[in-house]
Amino acid sequence: MKQLSFVLGLLAAVVGLILFASSAYTIDETEQVFITEFGKPVGEPINDDPDPANSEAGLHFKKPFIQQVNRIDKRILEWDGPSTEMPTRDKLYITVDTFARWRISDPKAYFEKLRDIRSALSRLDDIIGSETRNVIASHDLIEVIRSDKDRKPVRDEALAAADSNLGRLPPIRDGRGVLDQQILKAAAPKVATWGIELIDVRFKRINYKTGVIQKIYARMASERQQIADRFRSEGAGEAAKILGRKERDLLSIQSQAYRKEQEIKGKADAEATGIYAAAYNSSPSAAEFYQFLKTLETYQDTLSKDSTAVFTTNSDLFRLLKHIETAEEP
Repeated sequence: MKQLSFVLGLLAAVVGLILFASSAYTIDETEQVFITEFGKPVGEPINDDPDPANSEAGLHFKKPFIQQVNRIDKRILEWDGPSTEMPTRDKLYITVDTFARWRISDPKAYFEKLRDIRSALSRLDDIIGSETRNVIASHDLIEVIRSDKDRKPVRDEALAAADSNLGRLPPIRDGRGVLDQQILKAAAPKVATWGIELIDVRFKRINYKTGVIQKIYARMASERQQIADRFRSEGAGEAAKILGRKERDLLSIQSQAYRKEQEIKGKADAEATGIYAAAYNSSPSAAEFYQFLKTLETYQDTLSKDSTAVFTTNSDLFRLLKHIETAEEP
C-alpha cells in the first residue's frame, strides 16, 4: 500500500512538473512575447515597452499545451541593403549602398504578416530600395555627393580674384543629409503596416560607375585646361605689355641719345667755327688763305679726273684756275 502511494505521489509530481514546465516560461529583457492559442494571438504583448524601467522580464505562465510562446526581439535591429545601380536626375549612373535601423513596434502585426526576420529584411529591401531610387532620381549628382549645403568650398585665390566661374561649384538645394530624411519619411509609413518602426536610414557608400568616372575626369580636365588657357592668356597679355614698355623705353632712350648727340655736335661745330673764325680773321692774309682753302675743298668735292666742267671766264669758281703757273722744266 505504501509502495502504491509512493508511485501515485511520484506520478503526480511528474505530472505536476510537466504541467509547470509547459505553462511556465521566462522573458528576457531584450525580447517581447505574445501568446497564441491554436495559432491565433490572444491578449496583449508582454514586455513590449522600450523603457527598461517598465520591463516585464522574468517568470510568466500560460495555459499548458494549447498556448504557444512567440518571442520577438525588442532591440534596435540592423538592415544593410545591397549595392544598387540607379540614375540621378542629370542622367549619371551611380552605385548606392544604404543601411537602416529598425525595431518591431507591433508584435502581433509583425507575426501575422511577416512571421520572421528573413521576411522582414526582404520587405525592407523592397521598400527602402524603391524609395532610395525615387529620391536619387529626383536630385542631381551633386545633391547626393555633398552633405552640407551651407559649407563653402575652398576656391583657388587666383580663380577667386578673377572674374570667372571656373572652379566654382554650383549651389545645392538640399544635400545628402536631407535626402536621407526624405527616404526615411517616405518608407516609414509603408513598413509601419507590418508592425515595423523605421528609426533611421543613411547612405553608407556612393560609388561612381566607370562611365561616370570618365565623364567626371573629363570635366575636371576641361576645367583645368580652361584655367591653364586663362593663365596663358593673362601671361601673354602681360608679356605684350612688357614688350610694349621695352620698345617705348628703347625709343625714348634712342631719341634722348640722338638729341644729346646732336647737341654735342652742334656745340662742337659752333666751337670749331668760332676757332676757325678767330684764326682766319686775325689778319687779311689769313682770311685770304681761308678763302683759298675753301675754294680748293670745293674743287675737290665737285671735280674729279673724269669730270667735265664748263665755266665762264669771269666765274668766281674759275678764278684760281686762270692764274695757275706751270713750273719750268730744268
